[in-house]
Amino acid sequence: MHGLVGGDDLVTGEAVALDLPAATVGVRIASVLIDVLCQAALLVLVAVLALTSVSRADAALVAVAAVVATVGVLVAAPAAMETLTRGKTPGKYALGLRAVRDDAGPIVFRQAFLRALVGFVEIWVFYGVPALLCALVNPKGKRLGDLVAGTYVVRERFPFPQVRPATMPPQLAGWAAGADLAAMPEGLALAVRQLLHRAPTLDPASRQLLGERLLAQALPLVAPPPPPGHHPETVLAALLAERRRRDEQRLLREAALRERLRRA
Repeated sequence: MHGLVGGDDLVTGEAVALDLPAATVGVRIASVLIDVLCQAALLVLVAVLALTSVSRADAALVAVAAVVATVGVLVAAPAAMETLTRGKTPGKYALGLRAVRDDAGPIVFRQAFLRALVGFVEIWVFYGVPALLCALVNPKGKRLGDLVAGTYVVRERFPFPQVRPATMPPQLAGWAAGADLAAMPEGLALAVRQLLHRAPTLDPASRQLLGERLLAQALPLVAPPPPPGHHPETVLAALLAERRRRDEQRLLREAALRERLRRA
Protein backbone atom coordinates (compact mmCIF):
# COMPACT_ATOMS: atom_id res chain seq x y z
CA MET A 1 0.00 0.00 0.00
CA HIS A 2 1.26 3.49 -0.82
CA GLY A 3 1.84 6.06 1.90
CA LEU A 4 -0.81 8.53 2.86
CA VAL A 5 1.30 11.47 1.74
CA GLY A 6 2.37 11.97 -1.84
CA GLY A 7 4.14 14.77 -3.67
CA ASP A 8 1.07 16.90 -3.30
CA ASP A 9 0.61 19.13 -0.30
CA LEU A 10 -2.60 17.33 0.58
CA VAL A 11 -2.71 14.29 2.78
CA THR A 12 -4.11 11.67 0.43
CA GLY A 13 -6.31 8.66 0.96
CA GLU A 14 -8.57 8.38 3.99
CA ALA A 15 -6.66 11.08 5.88
CA VAL A 16 -8.00 13.76 3.54
CA ALA A 17 -11.54 12.69 4.31
CA LEU A 18 -10.65 13.31 7.92
CA ASP A 19 -8.78 16.59 7.45
CA LEU A 20 -10.17 18.50 4.47
CA PRO A 21 -13.95 18.96 4.31
CA ALA A 22 -15.86 19.43 1.08
CA ALA A 23 -16.48 23.05 0.10
CA THR A 24 -19.94 24.43 0.78
CA VAL A 25 -22.23 25.40 -2.08
CA GLY A 26 -22.02 29.11 -1.22
CA VAL A 27 -18.23 29.15 -1.35
CA ARG A 28 -18.25 27.21 -4.61
CA ILE A 29 -20.67 29.70 -6.17
CA ALA A 30 -18.36 32.55 -5.22
CA SER A 31 -15.40 30.66 -6.66
CA VAL A 32 -17.23 29.99 -9.94
CA LEU A 33 -18.24 33.65 -10.22
CA ILE A 34 -14.60 34.71 -9.92
CA ASP A 35 -13.63 32.16 -12.57
CA VAL A 36 -16.43 33.31 -14.87
CA LEU A 37 -15.33 36.93 -14.61
CA CYS A 38 -11.72 36.00 -15.34
CA GLN A 39 -12.71 33.80 -18.28
CA ALA A 40 -15.04 36.45 -19.68
CA ALA A 41 -12.31 39.09 -19.59
CA LEU A 42 -9.82 36.69 -21.19
CA LEU A 43 -12.37 35.65 -23.81
CA VAL A 44 -12.99 39.25 -24.84
CA LEU A 45 -9.25 39.87 -25.14
CA VAL A 46 -8.56 36.70 -27.13
CA ALA A 47 -11.62 37.22 -29.33
CA VAL A 48 -10.56 40.77 -30.21
CA LEU A 49 -7.04 39.63 -31.07
CA ALA A 50 -8.26 36.64 -33.07
CA LEU A 51 -10.91 38.51 -35.01
CA THR A 52 -8.55 41.38 -35.69
CA SER A 53 -6.00 39.01 -37.19
CA VAL A 54 -8.58 37.49 -39.56
CA SER A 55 -10.70 40.57 -40.15
CA ARG A 56 -9.92 40.59 -43.87
CA ALA A 57 -10.64 36.88 -44.30
CA ASP A 58 -13.92 35.34 -45.37
CA ALA A 59 -16.80 34.67 -42.98
CA ALA A 60 -15.94 30.98 -42.58
CA LEU A 61 -12.46 31.75 -41.27
CA VAL A 62 -13.86 34.36 -38.89
CA ALA A 63 -16.33 31.79 -37.53
CA VAL A 64 -13.54 29.25 -37.05
CA ALA A 65 -11.46 31.82 -35.20
CA ALA A 66 -14.39 32.60 -32.92
CA VAL A 67 -14.96 28.91 -32.13
CA VAL A 68 -11.28 28.28 -31.48
CA ALA A 69 -11.06 31.29 -29.17
CA THR A 70 -14.15 30.22 -27.24
CA VAL A 71 -13.06 26.61 -26.81
CA GLY A 72 -9.52 27.63 -25.95
CA VAL A 73 -10.53 30.07 -23.21
CA LEU A 74 -13.53 28.25 -21.73
CA VAL A 75 -12.36 24.63 -21.98
CA ALA A 76 -8.67 24.25 -22.77
CA ALA A 77 -7.36 27.00 -20.49
CA PRO A 78 -9.27 25.90 -17.33
CA ALA A 79 -8.31 22.27 -17.96
CA ALA A 80 -4.65 23.17 -18.38
CA MET A 81 -4.64 25.36 -15.27
CA GLU A 82 -6.29 22.76 -13.05
CA THR A 83 -3.85 20.14 -14.32
CA LEU A 84 -0.75 22.25 -13.72
CA THR A 85 -1.90 23.52 -10.32
CA ARG A 86 -3.40 20.20 -9.18
CA GLY A 87 -6.95 21.41 -8.93
CA LYS A 88 -6.70 25.21 -8.68
CA THR A 89 -8.33 28.05 -10.61
CA PRO A 90 -8.31 31.81 -9.87
CA GLY A 91 -11.51 31.45 -7.87
CA LYS A 92 -10.17 28.48 -5.93
CA TYR A 93 -6.92 30.30 -5.21
CA ALA A 94 -8.86 33.28 -3.87
CA LEU A 95 -11.11 31.23 -1.59
CA GLY A 96 -8.75 28.44 -0.54
CA LEU A 97 -10.33 25.59 -2.50
CA ARG A 98 -8.96 22.70 -4.53
CA ALA A 99 -10.49 20.09 -6.83
CA VAL A 100 -9.44 16.55 -5.95
CA ARG A 101 -10.36 13.05 -7.07
CA ASP A 102 -13.02 11.07 -5.21
CA ASP A 103 -10.19 9.20 -3.49
CA ALA A 104 -8.81 12.63 -2.47
CA GLY A 105 -5.71 12.42 -4.67
CA PRO A 106 -4.65 15.21 -7.06
CA ILE A 107 -6.55 15.39 -10.34
CA VAL A 108 -4.90 14.72 -13.70
CA PHE A 109 -5.60 16.14 -17.15
CA ARG A 110 -8.43 13.72 -17.93
CA GLN A 111 -10.42 14.80 -14.89
CA ALA A 112 -9.59 18.48 -15.40
CA PHE A 113 -10.67 18.30 -19.05
CA LEU A 114 -13.97 16.58 -18.21
CA ARG A 115 -14.68 19.17 -15.51
CA ALA A 116 -14.01 22.00 -17.95
CA LEU A 117 -15.94 20.42 -20.82
CA VAL A 118 -19.07 19.72 -18.78
CA GLY A 119 -18.63 23.06 -17.01
CA PHE A 120 -18.85 24.86 -20.35
CA VAL A 121 -22.28 23.35 -20.90
CA GLU A 122 -23.72 23.60 -17.40
CA ILE A 123 -22.27 27.03 -16.54
CA TRP A 124 -22.00 28.92 -19.83
CA VAL A 125 -24.75 27.35 -21.93
CA PHE A 126 -27.33 26.89 -19.15
CA TYR A 127 -26.21 29.81 -16.96
CA GLY A 128 -25.11 27.57 -14.10
CA VAL A 129 -28.60 26.26 -13.26
CA PRO A 130 -27.77 22.53 -13.64
CA ALA A 131 -24.57 23.01 -11.64
CA LEU A 132 -26.43 24.75 -8.82
CA LEU A 133 -29.24 22.19 -8.63
CA CYS A 134 -26.81 19.29 -8.64
CA ALA A 135 -24.61 20.86 -5.95
CA LEU A 136 -27.62 21.50 -3.73
CA VAL A 137 -28.71 17.84 -3.69
CA ASN A 138 -25.25 16.22 -3.62
CA PRO A 139 -23.78 15.58 -0.13
CA LYS A 140 -20.36 16.84 -1.25
CA GLY A 141 -21.71 19.77 -3.24
CA LYS A 142 -20.71 18.25 -6.57
CA ARG A 143 -21.77 19.79 -9.85
CA LEU A 144 -22.37 17.71 -12.97
CA GLY A 145 -18.75 18.10 -14.05
CA ASP A 146 -17.62 16.60 -10.76
CA LEU A 147 -19.94 13.62 -11.16
CA VAL A 148 -18.67 12.91 -14.67
CA ALA A 149 -14.99 13.40 -13.78
CA GLY A 150 -15.11 11.66 -10.39
CA THR A 151 -13.96 14.72 -8.44
CA TYR A 152 -15.09 17.08 -5.71
CA VAL A 153 -13.86 20.36 -4.23
CA VAL A 154 -12.33 20.62 -0.76
CA ARG A 155 -11.51 23.54 1.52
CA GLU A 156 -7.87 24.05 2.36
CA ARG A 157 -8.20 27.13 4.56
CA PHE A 158 -10.03 26.36 7.78
CA PRO A 159 -9.04 26.24 11.44
CA PHE A 160 -7.85 22.81 12.52
CA PRO A 161 -9.57 21.59 15.66
CA GLN A 162 -7.45 21.30 18.75
CA VAL A 163 -6.36 17.68 19.04
CA ARG A 164 -5.38 16.44 22.49
CA PRO A 165 -2.08 14.53 22.71
CA ALA A 166 -2.41 10.76 22.62
CA THR A 167 -2.44 9.08 26.03
CA MET A 168 -0.12 6.17 26.66
CA PRO A 169 -2.10 2.92 27.15
CA PRO A 170 -0.76 1.46 30.44
CA GLN A 171 -0.57 -2.08 29.02
CA LEU A 172 1.86 -0.94 26.30
CA ALA A 173 3.95 1.54 28.28
CA GLY A 174 6.76 -0.93 28.97
CA TRP A 175 6.96 -2.10 25.36
CA ALA A 176 6.94 1.46 23.99
CA ALA A 177 9.62 2.67 26.40
CA GLY A 178 12.03 -0.07 25.31
CA ALA A 179 11.20 -0.06 21.60
CA ASP A 180 13.43 1.36 18.91
CA LEU A 181 11.37 4.01 17.13
CA ALA A 182 12.39 5.35 13.74
CA ALA A 183 11.29 8.82 12.70
CA MET A 184 7.60 8.81 11.75
CA PRO A 185 6.70 10.86 8.65
CA GLU A 186 4.70 13.93 9.62
CA GLY A 187 1.92 13.01 7.21
CA LEU A 188 1.50 9.62 8.83
CA ALA A 189 1.62 11.13 12.31
CA LEU A 190 -1.05 13.66 11.30
CA ALA A 191 -3.29 10.91 9.94
CA VAL A 192 -2.92 8.88 13.15
CA ARG A 193 -3.68 11.90 15.34
CA GLN A 194 -6.79 12.70 13.34
CA LEU A 195 -7.96 9.10 13.48
CA LEU A 196 -7.58 8.92 17.26
CA HIS A 197 -9.32 12.26 17.67
CA ARG A 198 -12.29 11.50 15.41
CA ALA A 199 -12.58 7.76 15.88
CA PRO A 200 -15.87 7.93 17.87
CA THR A 201 -17.58 9.73 14.96
CA LEU A 202 -16.44 7.33 12.22
CA ASP A 203 -18.31 4.38 10.80
CA PRO A 204 -17.10 1.28 12.73
CA ALA A 205 -16.07 -0.62 9.61
CA SER A 206 -14.19 2.35 8.15
CA ARG A 207 -12.63 3.06 11.53
CA GLN A 208 -11.31 -0.50 11.81
CA LEU A 209 -10.00 -0.53 8.23
CA LEU A 210 -8.27 2.83 8.57
CA GLY A 211 -6.71 1.83 11.89
CA GLU A 212 -5.31 -1.36 10.38
CA ARG A 213 -3.92 0.49 7.37
CA LEU A 214 -2.22 3.16 9.45
CA LEU A 215 -0.79 0.53 11.79
CA ALA A 216 0.58 -1.40 8.81
CA GLN A 217 2.48 1.75 7.79
CA ALA A 218 3.71 2.45 11.31
CA LEU A 219 4.92 -1.04 12.26
CA PRO A 220 8.01 -1.03 9.97
CA LEU A 221 9.17 2.02 11.95
CA VAL A 222 9.32 0.23 15.32
CA ALA A 223 11.24 -2.77 16.69
CA PRO A 224 10.40 -5.08 18.31
CA PRO A 225 6.76 -5.26 17.19
CA PRO A 226 4.06 -4.73 19.82
CA PRO A 227 2.72 -7.66 21.82
CA PRO A 228 -0.07 -9.45 19.92
CA GLY A 229 -3.72 -9.04 20.72
CA HIS A 230 -3.96 -5.25 20.99
CA HIS A 231 -6.38 -3.08 19.01
CA PRO A 232 -4.71 -1.03 16.22
CA GLU A 233 -5.78 2.27 17.80
CA THR A 234 -4.22 1.21 21.12
CA VAL A 235 -0.88 0.52 19.44
CA LEU A 236 -1.04 3.75 17.44
CA ALA A 237 -1.81 5.73 20.58
CA ALA A 238 1.19 4.14 22.31
CA LEU A 239 3.47 5.03 19.41
CA LEU A 240 2.36 8.65 19.35
CA ALA A 241 2.55 9.03 23.12
CA GLU A 242 6.06 7.56 23.26
CA ARG A 243 7.17 9.68 20.33
CA ARG A 244 5.91 12.77 22.12
CA ARG A 245 7.60 11.75 25.40
CA ARG A 246 10.96 11.25 23.68
CA ASP A 247 10.65 14.55 21.82
CA GLU A 248 9.90 16.36 25.07
CA GLN A 249 12.91 14.75 26.77
CA ARG A 250 15.16 15.69 23.85
CA LEU A 251 14.00 19.30 23.98
CA LEU A 252 14.61 19.43 27.74
CA ARG A 253 18.14 18.06 27.28
CA GLU A 254 18.87 20.59 24.55
CA ALA A 255 17.53 23.43 26.69
CA ALA A 256 19.66 22.31 29.64
CA LEU A 257 22.73 22.11 27.40
CA ARG A 258 22.15 25.63 26.08
CA GLU A 259 21.77 26.89 29.63
CA ARG A 260 25.06 25.29 30.70
CA LEU A 261 26.85 26.76 27.69
CA ARG A 262 25.40 30.18 28.43
CA ARG A 263 26.69 30.06 32.00
CA ALA A 264 30.12 28.72 31.02
